[in-house]
Amino acid sequence: MTDKTVASEAAAHAPGHGRPAQDGITPDQAREESAARFAAVVGLIDDGKLEFPLPGSGRTALRLAALRSVAEEDLCVARLVEGHVDALAILAELGGPPPRPGRRWGVWAAEPPSATLEATRLGDGWVLSGLKPYCSGARSCTDALVTARTPEGRRLFAVAVDTPRCTPVDGTWQAVGMAGSDTPDVHFDQVPAVAVGDVESYVRRPGFAHGGIGVAACWYGGALAVAHALRHAAAHRGDPHTDAHLGAVDVQLHAARAVLDQAAAEIDADPFDSSGQAGLRAQRVRAFVESVCSEVLTRVGRATGAGPLCHDLRHARDVADLTVYIRQHHGERDLAHLGALLARPEEAR
Repeated sequence: MTDKTVASEAAAHAPGHGRPAQDGITPDQAREESAARFAAVVGLIDDGKLEFPLPGSGRTALRLAALRSVAEEDLCVARLVEGHVDALAILAELGGPPPRPGRRWGVWAAEPPSATLEATRLGDGWVLSGLKPYCSGARSCTDALVTARTPEGRRLFAVAVDTPRCTPVDGTWQAVGMAGSDTPDVHFDQVPAVAVGDVESYVRRPGFAHGGIGVAACWYGGALAVAHALRHAAAHRGDPHTDAHLGAVDVQLHAARAVLDQAAAEIDADPFDSSGQAGLRAQRVRAFVESVCSEVLTRVGRATGAGPLCHDLRHARDVADLTVYIRQHHGERDLAHLGALLARPEEAR
């Protein structure tokens, strides 16, 4: 299957394909809408009708193309789908329990200092208790790979989260952008869990960096969606300033696509990161794609004015969603980490 075929298949089956813009939507409606579409995509994956090849399988470009295509249709759903397929890749890489059909996975690995999830041994297994922030798909995922603290250090656990012992905390996801991703804090109360990998295996594996590039592919798909309004304006205006903005946006999007394609080829050439370049590659790709998305947001807004933001709900949602989603790149903090990798590689790794 070619890159173009996978992209077209993902677009054809994407949850928002051809949907009309609604006149208004509440956060709860956005969450329910995204959850239904997420379930539909997972069903297609389970049935073999939509494919996300594993990173490093020789078909990483196809994986990125499928993520990009879903994101171009709906960034909130892409956030959920990306988490699901990332979880499948992690389970395969670390030898976790094989996922069952009909289950929807997330990866809940954010660890800000404000909240800590603790893992405690109980008999031959583990239980998780505490608060986990930024749990995308909190009400739509059936399972999640969750990082938690143990006396030996941070570990990853497979958890069935469709249980009353996992409770989304009301009011902890107030976002307008990415509202449908449903990413609140979740409270865990002695929830049974299965350890996946060893201490710090989650971040030390090559797939951690590969997965970060998958997120960048979703950002890129969101930038393509935002750019549709500019393409439409340029086609109907005949204005040189609008054309100039479109030309600049096209150059940036073309470059982002080339960078993602090169990254896919490099991952397939060295899936186990024997060269030690995976982390550096991911930092570069994410930083560049984030900068492209930021420029697309700025140029589209300057070229089209307030009109599409005020009168085109689909465009307004795309702009709001992408603005929030790219903040998974931490700006100067991530750039500083990249600089440290280059200047003092022995300290930054």
